[in-house]
This record gives sequence, C-alpha cells and structure tokens, in this order.
Amino acid sequence: MTELSGKVALVTGASRGIGYGIAEALVARGDRVCITGRNEDALKEAVERLGSDRALAVAGKAHDEAHQAEVVERVMEAFGRVDFLINNAGTNPVFGPIADLDLNVARKVFETNVVSALGFAQRTWHAWQKDNGGAIVNIASVAGLSASPFVGAYGVSKAAMINLTQQLAHEFAPRVRVNAIAPAVVKTRFAKALYEGREEEAAASYPLGRLGVPSDVGGAAAFLTSAQSDWVTGQTLVVDGGIFLNAGVG
Repeated sequence: MTELSGKVALVTGASRGIGYGIAEALVARGDRVCITGRNEDALKEAVERLGSDRALAVAGKAHDEAHQAEVVERVMEAFGRVDFLINNAGTNPVFGPIADLDLNVARKVFETNVVSALGFAQRTWHAWQKDNGGAIVNIASVAGLSASPFVGAYGVSKAAMINLTQQLAHEFAPRVRVNAIAPAVVKTRFAKALYEGREEEAAASYPLGRLGVPSDVGGAAAFLTSAQSDWVTGQTLVVDGGIFLNAGVG
C-alpha cells in the first residue's frame, strides 16, 4: 500500500462510477477517504476494495441535512480532519424537454445536484477548512456549458454548480481552493442510457476515439486537490475527450 499522505477526503456519491473512481485515485496516492451514497451494501463493497484502513462509508441521501451533518461528524471523529471535499452526488431522473417538466422533479434535481453540494461545502468549511485550508472539487458536466437536449434540467443544475464553484472560490479564498470538473459521457451506470447498445457509435464523435472512464475524472480530481494546482481556483476543467472541438467551424 502507498504510504499515508496525512490528508483526508470526503467524496459524495462514491459507491460506484465517477465517485468511486475519484476515491480510488485519492487512496492510491495515500489519502484516506470517506465515501457516501444511498446504498449501504454497495458502500461496504467499495470500502472493501479501497481498504478498510483507508476508507469509511456513511449511507444516506445527499440532500438530507441530517445526513450531511452526520457525514462530516463521522469524518472528524475518525480522521480528525477533512482536507478535501469532492461533491459528486447527483441525479438525473428525467429525459426530455423542460417545457413541460414537472417542477417537483426540477426541485429534486436542484436539491441533489446543487443545494446538497452547498450544504457539504458549508459543513466542511466550518468543521476544518476555514482554519486549516484545503480544496473543494465540484463535479459538474459539459451539459452545464451549453444547451443539452433531453437532459435540460440536469444541464441547468450543472450550470448552477459551475457558478456555485466560482462563488465559493471567491468567498473561501485564500484558505480553500474551489474548482469544478465538467466531464462528457463517462461509462457508468448513471450514464448508460446515453451509450448502452451503441457505444461504438457514441464514441465515434469523440476526437480521442472513446468515451470516458471513471479514472479519467479521478485523475483530474487528484490534480485539483494536489500541490500542483495550488494557484488554480474558480476554474472548470473540461474532461471531454475533445467532444467540444466538434462545435467549431469546418
């Protein structure tokens, strides 16, 4: 095992997919992690893979304020610090245009994708980062950078996440750096409706010739929580296999 770095990260929505890929990257460099998610069994399996001496899990819903408080309390009790927060928990329960979107669904998307991220940021700030520094990484999406047919509510919430990143970066400076990552389609259960049964066709439009995998985002998160990015804050790192290049003329 890699020697411990002394740093501790909280990664929300990390029992699988992008969140797990991020947790895996941070553990690989020596960090200890707390992961969250709704499925307790999936979290237990993730902790076993990450190493029970390096990881702990707290099950619950990201938008539940009691869950947010419990998570930060458990991290502080177990590790005594929380250097890094990675807000990855998200939902996209609906596909289609937003003209007729049920507003209760829109509220659910924003509660999970945006408000929960703010809640976790507030709690880690007051528990540790305000006095000791650290970094926050918000997982946004390329859907938040332009119009996104069929996932409009999700895209609007991710645009809000990008602006939230800038707001927090301004308020939390100079103690805490806050950045976002905007992935394109990453091969996860969350995104399978966008490529399942047609992966080769979906990947063909990407200049790098493939869809993303969780470790692509994990590497970006590791960079944004490392000393190599000490002069980077308020930015959104697009991790998209070059797909936005196709928006050019010619």
